[in-house]
Amino acid sequence: CSLCRQNSGNRSWWPSWRPTSMSLLKSAEAKILACKQQKPCCCVSVASCTPLVMVHGFGGGVGLWVQNLDALSRSRRVYAFDLLGFGRSSRPSFPTDPSLAEELFVSSIEQWRQTLGLERMILLGHSLGGYLAASYSIQHPERVAHLILVDPWGFPERPQPHTERSLSQGLEAKRPGPPRWVKAVASIFSLFNPLAIIRAAGPWGPGLVNRFRPDFKSRFEDLFDDDTMTEYLYHCNAQTPSGEVGFRAMSEFLGWAKRPMVQRVNLLAPSMPVTMLYGARSWVDSSTGNHVALIDEASHHVYADQPEEFNHVVVNICNTVD
Repeated sequence: CSLCRQNSGNRSWWPSWRPTSMSLLKSAEAKILACKQQKPCCCVSVASCTPLVMVHGFGGGVGLWVQNLDALSRSRRVYAFDLLGFGRSSRPSFPTDPSLAEELFVSSIEQWRQTLGLERMILLGHSLGGYLAASYSIQHPERVAHLILVDPWGFPERPQPHTERSLSQGLEAKRPGPPRWVKAVASIFSLFNPLAIIRAAGPWGPGLVNRFRPDFKSRFEDLFDDDTMTEYLYHCNAQTPSGEVGFRAMSEFLGWAKRPMVQRVNLLAPSMPVTMLYGARSWVDSSTGNHVALIDEASHHVYADQPEEFNHVVVNICNTVD
């Protein structure tokens, strides 16, 4: 389910420079989620288990969890929603102040929880979703039974200029540098919203996503042999910018967080279990974790690179809760 989803009342007859609409996004998402085979289990044991709530990363949506929902929902209820300003969620104006933008994201998560009436949850966040899940857990510790951070964005502090070179040399042999698309996005951070180029490309936007994100076709090739996933990504991010405006307010050059989470993790409840999962080949800096679990042959999108191993690890983590 998505948070505060907009009505798909876009006038399809209205000419548009961008070949997208909320109805097209809805259709793309429905095609992806139609691959989900597992029927919800209504047995008492499943209903009594602490539910798992999954929060996607920047530019994503619930459709990206398609390879995980079946396996993870066999033993407990699983919820996934589109972050405010992303996917099919509503797209309000975000403040330019980083703390206020973060608070708007977090408060929307709490409103979603209240609407569903969840008392406690296992909260899993990927990338930007991990950053926001950590922030939420600091503010609402009584609602989080276990915090799972998957390749979370925004945790380390930005290295000072005189240490950046030595840091990159030290990590060069261990971890790859950011992929081409990350560098391309980073180069326009200071001038535009991160994904403005997709919207500015107009009818060439879908082809641009295909060119820069061919990895998404390969990640989901067992399910789709066409452009289904890249079309979904395009429609997620060709809409009116909102969540990315909030992300831009929270980040600075090359995507470093203005308010690094490492400065606040000490505010997490001491009794709250926290697990950090990273792809062994991820470009995200994992140096802030004392105990980091790595999933082999996986990059930043761990859940899609190695879905079976990811699902196995997450199920085992969830089983420690109840």
